[in-house]
Amino acid sequence: MNIFDNPTAILESTLLCFIPIFVAVDPVGIVPMFLSMTRGYEAKERRKIVLDSLLTAAVIGIIFVLAGKSIFLLLGITIQDFAIAGGALLFILSIIDLLGDGSARVHGAEPRGALGIFPLGTPLIVGPAVLTTLIILVDTYGFLPSLAAFVLNLIVLFIALFKADVILYVLGENGTRAFAKIMSILLAAIGIMMVRKGVMELIAMSA
Repeated sequence: MNIFDNPTAILESTLLCFIPIFVAVDPVGIVPMFLSMTRGYEAKERRKIVLDSLLTAAVIGIIFVLAGKSIFLLLGITIQDFAIAGGALLFILSIIDLLGDGSARVHGAEPRGALGIFPLGTPLIVGPAVLTTLIILVDTYGFLPSLAAFVLNLIVLFIALFKADVILYVLGENGTRAFAKIMSILLAAIGIMMVRKGVMELIAMSA
């Protein structure tokens, strides 16, 4: 039967896929981290980073919707391996921000545009939680609803990030600077959590 024969079922499945992906992407949590990482950037630069990060997230997410299990099987890695690697990198970046003035990582030798690819595009927007969720949803609801729900979540995140300037204006310079340090601590905690969960799941799998 053609998948378009029952549009109501597709719509319901898309809605059911949207909610867990929304929780995994966590747009509410991404916005403050985006503000923290782009403190001191011009509005035009932040917009470019938003586009880069969403493009990166879209490419990775769509690839995993279409061939996630096959890719991991081909490379011989697991979601747990991905979580440990991504968490370690996030922890290192957060420590650099906390020990420095918060600008060394984004204003140093690393190209500014790279921030949209890592760590925003991945693993913050599309990380182990999102990839795992996508793989499970494809198995449960199929490719089309999973892909549609993922794209809708990226649109929501796009709107939230483009309105981040409003949040920046409300907080002010001093508020943003203090907020950046708090977000760096939370980013370190997220990195540790990703490593911890990855290690615990690997231990459980081998037991």
